[in-house]
Amino acid sequence: LEVLDNNTPFSFHFNPVSLEYIRMYEKRRTSMSVFLARKEAYFPIFEEMLLKYKLPLEFKYLPIVESALKPDAESWAGATGLWQFMYNTGKRYGLEADSYLDLRRDPYKSTEAACKHLTRLYKTYKNWELVLAAYNAGGGNVNKAIRKAGGEKEYWKIFPYLPKETQGYVPAFIAINYMMNYHQEYHIYPLQPISEYVNVDTIHVSKRVDLTLVS
Repeated sequence: LEVLDNNTPFSFHFNPVSLEYIRMYEKRRTSMSVFLARKEAYFPIFEEMLLKYKLPLEFKYLPIVESALKPDAESWAGATGLWQFMYNTGKRYGLEADSYLDLRRDPYKSTEAACKHLTRLYKTYKNWELVLAAYNAGGGNVNKAIRKAGGEKEYWKIFPYLPKETQGYVPAFIAINYMMNYHQEYHIYPLQPISEYVNVDTIHVSKRVDLTLVS
């Protein structure tokens, strides 16, 4: 973690909470192998967009925490897609949803929307850990925690005042960064990916197409 910490604008603290989440992912060996396979399709998209918006590349690991890298993931609360946008938040960034189409499931459009949202949050908090907390809990909950902590603006100092889910969110992000970089130390290796980014192309259609015909 110290090596990673020295090469990122994030603060990758080693403490009992982050260690607990590292141990959790260490036990989820099959899931980790799946994540390592799926990243071949999605990380190039994330990296390109993060560089465009001048955001830390470590954010490419966030959709693992959010959606296990599944573009059709949907939470009990209705958050959808790789970046788990709620309907109203997604709509604010142009991710329209109707009976036929939900752009929150679009890997390209949702990634750009996430970059815009993260940029907006950073302008408010000027701290990457607080950006993560606000991404998960919303700015209102983070602001409330800052007030309860006497105006402190460091994640671990407002940690006790955050919602329980958010207390585990940043440690999970730290842990997944660690495990994705050091999986070989635990003899965890990727499954064979279904498709890699270099083997996937985009085609443009001018009218509705029956996907049965496409398949």
